[in-house]
Amino acid sequence: MTTTLDHSLARPADLAPRRLWFGADAVVTGANGLVYLAAAGPLADLLGGEPGLWRGIGAFLLAYAAGVALYARSPRSARVGWTIVVTNALWVVASLDVALTGVLDLDPLGRGWVGAQAVVVGCFVLLQARVLRARLRA
Repeated sequence: MTTTLDHSLARPADLAPRRLWFGADAVVTGANGLVYLAAAGPLADLLGGEPGLWRGIGAFLLAYAAGVALYARSPRSARVGWTIVVTNALWVVASLDVALTGVLDLDPLGRGWVGAQAVVVGCFVLLQARVLRARLRA
């Protein structure tokens, strides 16, 4: 049984937009994570920071992408979806902080890369929240 707060059991028609935006998030996040792990040294040379930083972020992103992919593929509580949206929003804020303050000792190109990623993740935040809000109205 679904409630207005939980929406645990989604109808099949409701899954398509969620699969699209949460699935796209999982793919983009997972791809970044793999690149950060596999090319930490060259990334550090190109963008600044330390290779260990890129590896750590890569490992986190892979784990996060797996969780987002699981959510995208199966009917779960809307609370899980909102947790992903909030986490993505926090990532945007943290990324903008890094890009603007240079706290991780990134080169200008690295700061630009982090800022660009904040824009992409911000788009996911908006699209995912829209899907979840539409489900609440249904």
